[in-house]
Amino acid sequence: MMMFLFVLAYLVLVLLRPQDYPQFAGLGVPILPLAMVSATAAWAFSREKRFNAPQYGLLLSFFLVICVSLAATGWIGGVQLAFATFLPCVVSFFLLANAVNTPAYTRVVMAVMALCAFVMAVHGVEQKSLGTGWTGQPLVDDGRIQYVGIFSDPNDLGMLFVISIPMAVYLGSRGGFLGLRRLFWFCGSLLLLYGIYLTNSRGSFLAVVAMTAVYIWIRRGGIWAAMLGAAALVVMRLMPSRLDELNVQESSASGRIEAWYEGMQMFITHPILGVGAGQFTEYHYLTAHNSIILVLAETGIIGFALWFAFVGYGFWMMYRIVRFEPELEDEDDVLEWQDARRVALALLVALAGFSASAFFLSRSYVILLYMLAALVVAHHSNVLERFPALGELRLGNHIVRWGVLTVAAVVGFYLVVKVLLAMG
Repeated sequence: MMMFLFVLAYLVLVLLRPQDYPQFAGLGVPILPLAMVSATAAWAFSREKRFNAPQYGLLLSFFLVICVSLAATGWIGGVQLAFATFLPCVVSFFLLANAVNTPAYTRVVMAVMALCAFVMAVHGVEQKSLGTGWTGQPLVDDGRIQYVGIFSDPNDLGMLFVISIPMAVYLGSRGGFLGLRRLFWFCGSLLLLYGIYLTNSRGSFLAVVAMTAVYIWIRRGGIWAAMLGAAALVVMRLMPSRLDELNVQESSASGRIEAWYEGMQMFITHPILGVGAGQFTEYHYLTAHNSIILVLAETGIIGFALWFAFVGYGFWMMYRIVRFEPELEDEDDVLEWQDARRVALALLVALAGFSASAFFLSRSYVILLYMLAALVVAHHSNVLERFPALGELRLGNHIVRWGVLTVAAVVGFYLVVKVLLAMG
């Protein structure tokens, strides 16, 4: 319990970031690092530690490759910088995946993430109305809302709203308190949708479409998902937003495609360890604008294979729970399994939303991804502990599968880039 409280406090500081408010900037107290150290110490002294998911080893290996990719360039200072930059992502993953060791804790973390997103959305509404939010942060130059710290980019803020929507919808589906809890969470979901509109982030708009399609695919099948997903995309194209500018010949889009092509060329010339983590802009004036290309170009086939498997296992874990049909007779077990499946569906949809948004952004190393992945791993571990018939996933049994999928992903993306270049 104590470890969970420490990790929960750290989570709130990572998301709400009061330490980044201008009025607190002069305190000189490293609040977030102290919170991370305190939570890590609480985990170190706890008796319950688990490493029963492939993602633990994959993330540590990817962390090593990040450092080695820079060491191979001869820039030792870069190794130290990359270590310090990515370490919070690794620590956050381990802390959250271990602290969330009950279904109740899973719901608490989902509620905290959604509530933090609600606060930021309200901040955005105030910012849009007054020009400046209570943090002192103004609108960006083109009128889009932003927050502070790691969410000062409207795209990152929209990404948080995106992954919080399915969590809020799940929490609202549980009812209670004469329907007031359902009303609160569903109204919060609408607030987040409005927040996404205020960010005017094209990636976030497309992420909403992707989440809708995945949810309908799970519930109704692929045909309904394709039809309603396409309809949702048409509706969003008709809205007054930057999405109606999206085509391969638009300047922003063509710049991204050019960056994707240059990233593939970096991979071709540095196939094993890439050009070095964080070094993409040393070879091209724009960042990759694609999380897949960024990892592939900067860490080569080794780093990409590890990162790709890390993310892929998350989807696989949640999909297994959604589709698994255990043989249960006890009514309490049936209810517990149904709730576990609803949580898995919410997290699967959140993963789809994050991935769709990150496809058009360079967000391979952001902490939000690794916190979401930690929640996925924690839920899978909790379900596996309660329903062992689900079966444990072991990396050693899937090496060949991930190798084939990695090669297929690289070849497929290269072909996509070539087609888009031809269309442009």
